[in-house]
Amino acid sequence: ARGPSTFIPLGEIPQEVGESSLHQLLEAFVSAGRVDHVAMVMGLHPQYLSSFWKTQYLLLRMDGPLPYHKRHYIAIMAAARHRCSYLVGLHMREFLQVGGSPAWLQGLHCAPQKLRNLNEINKLLAHRPWLVTKEHIEALLRPGQDSWSLAELVQALVLLTHYHSLASFVFGCGIRPEGEQDMGSSCWPPSPHSNSSPAFGDSMGGSGGTDAVHEVEVLMERMKLLQENQLEEEGVTQEEMATRFELEKTENLLVPSSDILDPSLQSNVRCFLEDPEFGYKDFTRRGEQAPPTFRAQ
Repeated sequence: ARGPSTFIPLGEIPQEVGESSLHQLLEAFVSAGRVDHVAMVMGLHPQYLSSFWKTQYLLLRMDGPLPYHKRHYIAIMAAARHRCSYLVGLHMREFLQVGGSPAWLQGLHCAPQKLRNLNEINKLLAHRPWLVTKEHIEALLRPGQDSWSLAELVQALVLLTHYHSLASFVFGCGIRPEGEQDMGSSCWPPSPHSNSSPAFGDSMGGSGGTDAVHEVEVLMERMKLLQENQLEEEGVTQEEMATRFELEKTENLLVPSSDILDPSLQSNVRCFLEDPEFGYKDFTRRGEQAPPTFRAQ
């Protein structure tokens, strides 16, 4: 039987939960009407689940400046930036249950302009948060037909960052879709360099192994070029070469290509993305002027 996580065999999920865990799972059921796989996996750590559900409840179900259906739509926008089909599907259903318009789910282009205006700050918070400036906030608060109030914007930004983080939890724990969630299969994040990613397959087999081999070959070729260049340059130390190799490896494996959008990305996620090729870009690249960043001591 398939458990809630790709990484945790069903047999290792305790069949009898302690009183604390049971209380938290009951809270999840009462607040959401169901116990999803995120709650089941997080239930292995009852204190963490308690904090998580209090946060979820406050953000999505308590009084606030944003209507409930807009809160779920913002969650969809945030999860889509990280290609997390699990959370997108989950909040599409929640969006409809609280009275959201089905037309909005045809894509971001069908949503009100006020929500679409969040797209810029959403993609920055998801991939390059150090580039957010006061001008981005001012643009959203500027008086007009589609302007945001300060209270609305604060709640919207908290929702965006919360679901960016939750997408990482879903990927990191290998959360599987629930049985009724017809979204393909598990939530593997898409390969940044592959047109045949196992992102939504049942396993990491098949073409995924071929892609990994190809990436290693590319790395070896780059390393060879670096070694050849070393012979042509004077005064390059071994430490310098090691630094260059690590930079090449990081950029090749972790930074998505700007011109590639995985075609296996399902339409229910793709339709909520504008500027889909925008992704993470290392802000500490050697030889380039570093952009201004927020510093917190």
